[in-house]
Amino acid sequence: MQDVLDLVIIGGGINGVGIARDAAGRGLSVLLCEQDDLAQHTSSASTKLIHGGLRYLEYYEFSLVRKALQEREVLLRAAPHIIWPLRFVMPHDQHLRPAWLIRAGLFLYDHLARRELLPGSTSVKLARHPAGKPLHDRFQKGFIYSDGWVQDARLVVLNAMDAARRGAEILTRTRCVAAARVNGVWEVELQCPDGSTRRVKARALVNAAGPWVGQVLKSAIGVQAERSVRLVKGSHIVVPKLFEHDHAYIFQNPDKRIIFAIPYETDFTLIGTTDVEYKGDAAKVAIDQDEVSYLCDMAGRYFKQQITPGDVVWHYSGVRPLLDDESASAASVTRDYSLELDADHGEPPLLSVFGGKITTFRKLAEEAVERLQPLLNSTARSWTANAVLPGGDLPAGGIAVYARQLQEACPSLPAAMLARYARTYGSCSTTILSDIQLGGVMAEEVLPGVYAAELHYLVRQEWACTAEDILWRRSKLGLHLPADAATRLEAWLHQHRDGLLNK
Repeated sequence: MQDVLDLVIIGGGINGVGIARDAAGRGLSVLLCEQDDLAQHTSSASTKLIHGGLRYLEYYEFSLVRKALQEREVLLRAAPHIIWPLRFVMPHDQHLRPAWLIRAGLFLYDHLARRELLPGSTSVKLARHPAGKPLHDRFQKGFIYSDGWVQDARLVVLNAMDAARRGAEILTRTRCVAAARVNGVWEVELQCPDGSTRRVKARALVNAAGPWVGQVLKSAIGVQAERSVRLVKGSHIVVPKLFEHDHAYIFQNPDKRIIFAIPYETDFTLIGTTDVEYKGDAAKVAIDQDEVSYLCDMAGRYFKQQITPGDVVWHYSGVRPLLDDESASAASVTRDYSLELDADHGEPPLLSVFGGKITTFRKLAEEAVERLQPLLNSTARSWTANAVLPGGDLPAGGIAVYARQLQEACPSLPAAMLARYARTYGSCSTTILSDIQLGGVMAEEVLPGVYAAELHYLVRQEWACTAEDILWRRSKLGLHLPADAATRLEAWLHQHRDGLLNK
């Protein structure tokens, strides 16, 4: 790494890695530091949707919805292995929004941006559609529309991988403890995983610390921000699957909020989210009993099969650092973003990111880099709109064809595992499978369906360090493996740590 970098980025969530990828692809020298694991906080705690945000139309956020709908198409093309189309069923509750209002909203949703990959919306008689069977009989009609589904934490990792392949240095478990302008550059002090200190210099600094953006400005940099974020907790529950078809649901509720019920990990249904003002430590956010009961009750308004807190097999919570627009309720706070640039009097620039949503991360990153470019004497053009992420270069016919190709190439391996590889690693699957087929230590089955070759790949290529990184962020294997899987995996990682880190 050169003496003075072009860019140091604080924060390994979706916005930070998106900026790192875009900047590295334009030839800028980049270092990104993240105090924990990639996507450990907000970016792995979403509802896992790539969507325009249908409900934001009620708050007249037409520009945000249009931008998100445009990005939905871009991302479906960029990562077809971890992002795929999903049809949503909205049962009509005649006591809430009138049917004409929903039809008008869906018409706007279909036409605010050019749509090539997804079918438009339609009305549906639920008694004649498989999606009607799990619902209470009082729901006679509804609407169906399209959006996208994403493995959110993997989206973060793939952006970091692409950034690293283009020359960026990605440092996890590395905290920025101080940054100051000295002699025309930023001097940044980093605390490494082993407790040692590293100092780097950069021509520009990006603060993409999410919930900690204000704290980093105040404590590490000593700058007062003009904008602020409003912390809103969103919690989700996972229960055994409530329906057999492949559609998701969007439910309207009397409090004017909506919740989603989404097919999840083959055997489960994901239900969320809540919107609760949050004042505590963002690193310690957790679901509370009121949220669990709320999600169970709201789902029970629609599903015949009632669920209780005892049915919940997993839950997760995250703090969304929303741009504070002084809205009266958490649900109405904008999901748009603001980029605050501090570059007065020829000083090295500081760019801070406030707000945002996972669907618009690429556009945010593009705008961030383009605001910094004139100050870095860079004229490279934007490039990410037409570039695939690692593993996204699938054959004609997409993921289904690729999964069949893997099964033909590896007939001795379980078909379910190969399908998981296709949906997790895309074309990068061949790297892992070639190691398994060589036999030897790489073919050791460490956990059911989890081979040493996959673990080596995750540690060496995807910055995984712990069992939690692997079982709950790089994958959701934690839902499918035995209860002692984390303990067994942690022991294996400890035993093989030296070999894994010897890249």
